Amino acid sequence: MGTTLSGDPAGHYRELSHWLSTLDEPLIPRPALPGDADADVAIVGAGYTGLWTAYHLARAEPTLRIIVLEKEIAGYGASGRNGGWCSALFPTSLTGLARRHGRDAAIAMQRALHETVREVGRVVAAEAIDCDWADGGTVTLARTGPQLARARAAVDEARAFGFGAEHLALLDTGEAAARCAAEGVRGGTYTPHCAAVHPAKLVRGLARVVERLGVTIHERTPVAAIRAGAAATAAGTVRAPVVVRATEGYTPTLPGQRRAVAPVYSLMVATEPLPAETWARIGLAQRETFSDHRHVIIYGQRTADGRLAFGGRGAPYHFGSRVSPGYDREPRVFAALRRTLGELFPVLGQDVPVTHTWGGPLGVARDWAASVGFDRASGLAWAGGYVGDGVGSSNLAGRTLADLIRGERTELTALPWVNHRSRRWEPEPLRWLAVNTALRLMTRADATELRTNRPSRQAKTLSRLLGN
Repeated sequence: MGTTLSGDPAGHYRELSHWLSTLDEPLIPRPALPGDADADVAIVGAGYTGLWTAYHLARAEPTLRIIVLEKEIAGYGASGRNGGWCSALFPTSLTGLARRHGRDAAIAMQRALHETVREVGRVVAAEAIDCDWADGGTVTLARTGPQLARARAAVDEARAFGFGAEHLALLDTGEAAARCAAEGVRGGTYTPHCAAVHPAKLVRGLARVVERLGVTIHERTPVAAIRAGAAATAAGTVRAPVVVRATEGYTPTLPGQRRAVAPVYSLMVATEPLPAETWARIGLAQRETFSDHRHVIIYGQRTADGRLAFGGRGAPYHFGSRVSPGYDREPRVFAALRRTLGELFPVLGQDVPVTHTWGGPLGVARDWAASVGFDRASGLAWAGGYVGDGVGSSNLAGRTLADLIRGERTELTALPWVNHRSRRWEPEPLRWLAVNTALRLMTRADATELRTNRPSRQAKTLSRLLGN
């Protein structure tokens, strides 16, 4: 889903991200919906969530008639632009899940996310999806005293829920630097539950797989409205007893959904391929994904072709939950990301060129809680609100939706995010004030901690503001 591009669509699609630009395939849209159609399941959105749902439904019941509708092309949205972390991360902490749903439910959710990383790797291998998969785990660095305290707190929380060092390990200075030799590293954490991927290769490969399974994908087919029993487009209506909304950051563009999630932009840069001697100084020898324990999230990976792909939040939220291709590019944020790269890895200096810059929206629910659900009475299903952690959790969502739609009661359908209903975001201008104030607080907190090496007060204010 997204704003329709004009002119040469294949060329424009390649410009959306480094990942899409390096695909060895034409990005010619599949045929649009030719008119009214009937299906057993209609899925709106051909990103990870929609395609994983189609995949698992088709695998479980090959006779189902499944139609996927996409406004642009498969992988146009976050699925083709993200940081390439197939992780077990979840936007709600274990403590937060336990507070809402109980300790056992929180542990079950985390275990399901751990298993999901292995499950995606299994499907990638079984279906021969060439997506530069690398099981390197994630190293999250601590470069200040407050960051080190948060690293220790993360490990303490994991231990309190029964997860040992094999799931999340506390690293000392030498151990952290051996994995990622960033400037000023004091320690960090490491989890094996993450793989680096080429996200566009994954989503495009998945689209081809579901087509082989008999699923129909109609691209360049904007959905104007979703209602019980139907997904309506200008070309015609797909009638189906089950309709799945899988639109993530583009959800507010649908009627009645403007306050369902806030579309928050995350931006990325990629360097040219770096020489072996530079990588010897940086590390990431196992293609670990990396971050640090600051408040404003940063994330990076060593790509299969030797680039450093690096991203972060920091772009403003736009009034009225507006989504536009013009918001994908914020020169100020790109410049800040490049400066941060130089601070983390002085070997890059300011001389190593950035060859690609891009971005796009992700979905944030009001309580920062991702959810998946199915209302059997109306036939309407949904999944999303991943807050940027959707590469892995979208697979868990797709498997869960497949079980829910088929009426199966499984361990997945008992997970605490199933049928969770986040409250709606406040109307404007309160929504604009809340999201952008939170961003400013996080930015100031990081600057204060870097300057003083002491905890900041802004983080407490932020927690109260978001009510998380």
